[in-house]
Amino acid sequence: MIPFLGPHDPFPPVDRALSDPNGLLAAGADLSPERLIDAYAHGIFPWFSDEDPVLWWSPDPRMVLFTSEVHISKSLRKRIRSGKISVTLDSRFLQVMEGCAAPRPGQDGTWITDEMTEAYVRLFEMGHAHSVEAWEGDRLVGGLYGVALGRMFFGESMFSRAADASKVALVALASQIERWGFTCIDCQMSTNHLSSLGAREIPRRAFLRQMRPLISQNPVPSPWKVDADLLATIVRSGAALHSP
Repeated sequence: MIPFLGPHDPFPPVDRALSDPNGLLAAGADLSPERLIDAYAHGIFPWFSDEDPVLWWSPDPRMVLFTSEVHISKSLRKRIRSGKISVTLDSRFLQVMEGCAAPRPGQDGTWITDEMTEAYVRLFEMGHAHSVEAWEGDRLVGGLYGVALGRMFFGESMFSRAADASKVALVALASQIERWGFTCIDCQMSTNHLSSLGAREIPRRAFLRQMRPLISQNPVPSPWKVDADLLATIVRSGAALHSP
């Protein structure tokens, strides 16, 4: 059994999470900014559907992408060098969430409910949530969003409407935040898509050890923008990364 949290109840220790389903820790409470920030600070995230109460998770192992280990395949490198996809930061947060919430092939619904969208838009307005947008011309073709605490980024979801668009967005994000002292992106659960970019599973205990000193560091001011020298570096390699 898992506990059902009241409005002021703290999260239980993450080592009490279930192994089946992997990482289910608690239910209940709400998606207030304070609750969400506290969750991420403890290695916990919400994931539930419309018919469920709020469900809180902390899986073991944990999927992470170290910014120094991003893998760019030959085909992805060719796509980046083509310059057909440009990337912005924090310019279309709501539209990125809507893109992530759109039903995928073979899926009937989405876990990104209206309640979730409203909660993360509030975090974005407070400077805690961030988005990466991938563009073909003036058309939004992909992106991702997540939460940043200190110098730790917690990825939430990504979408793609053009080949490799979400991969280009993730590569751009990893390149930029590495300059700011971020060393790890939380990817939550294992997928082939993330594995192809260099993400790997580590024990939850190791994830928490990596995370704790990073979240205690000073945050990067919002809205996020691309460093001028990083822009030149990425453009020279064939990507067209620019600030909104």
